[in-house]
Amino acid sequence: MTQTMMQAVMLTRKGGPEVLELVEQPLPHPGPGELRVRVLATGVGATDVTMRRGSYPYAPPIPFVPGYETVGTVDAVGPGVSGFAEGERVAALLVHGGYATHVVRGAEHWVKVPEGLDAAEAVSLILNYVTAFQMIHRVAKLQPGQRALVNASNGGVGQALLDLLRAHGVKAYGAASAARHDLVRSYGATPIEGRTAPIAQGLRAVAPEGVDAAFDAVGGAQSGQLLGSLARGGTLVWYGFMGAGSLPQLLRTAANVFVRAPLTGRHGRFYGITMLYRKDPQPLREDLPRLFSLLSRGQVHPRIAERLPLLDARRANERLEAGNIEGKLVLVA
Repeated sequence: MTQTMMQAVMLTRKGGPEVLELVEQPLPHPGPGELRVRVLATGVGATDVTMRRGSYPYAPPIPFVPGYETVGTVDAVGPGVSGFAEGERVAALLVHGGYATHVVRGAEHWVKVPEGLDAAEAVSLILNYVTAFQMIHRVAKLQPGQRALVNASNGGVGQALLDLLRAHGVKAYGAASAARHDLVRSYGATPIEGRTAPIAQGLRAVAPEGVDAAFDAVGGAQSGQLLGSLARGGTLVWYGFMGAGSLPQLLRTAANVFVRAPLTGRHGRFYGITMLYRKDPQPLREDLPRLFSLLSRGQVHPRIAERLPLLDARRANERLEAGNIEGKLVLVA
């Protein structure tokens, strides 16, 4: 019997995980230039919480189906599409739509996934690892043998940075609370106290010469600390807003990155994966296959915190907000 309906988890209003509701919808047909994909795995992350509780510039109007990143199997091919066939595994940076059994997007957004990769591990690369990879290679342009400091290194992108820096031959230092230092060491990095003492002081104690790049997911006061950890000519990369949500904090971070950095002989850069992808999707189409290759060769090891049923997005969001998670939460079919 032909399938005519699909299931999805809908964001119905702003609020906690309870605003996520399971719904049934007509199964969409791919239009010209589109693929319909049966979802195998979807990541759950902090951006989903931002969309649900606050505002996010790339989210559609509520109600909508969240789900930023997806791996799945091509289920139907729209008119005019070439290069894809039913049954092939593909991945996409969706921004929204992944909390569902099926999703339709333009074929230009899908990247083929090599055979043999675990779907949950593959989906873990799309947002966190592409973010980390592009900051290392396209923004900071680090070379093997150089040094880098990762702030909030126990976070999703922080762990991806540590994993990829190790794979690239860069000496890494990870700022985190003492309770997370073993996690930092598990990636071959040197832990730095990130809560109870100035980060720059801790970094200079073990690396007096400073680092060539510092990656900042927090901003605010800590952006100045990371700037102080850089050697002359080093690069401060700002990519997050966890501690810089208010206007004064945002201005403070921007001043450190774009004013103080060049005044002190350093470089300051801002990076946002979705901003870059909307401007030019080609870098992601180039970099995601490179990450799949690293995963295939066992050179990166994305950490899966928990695998939950595909439509159990509400519980996944509850787990995410409860904290104490090491790795990626993934919804799997």
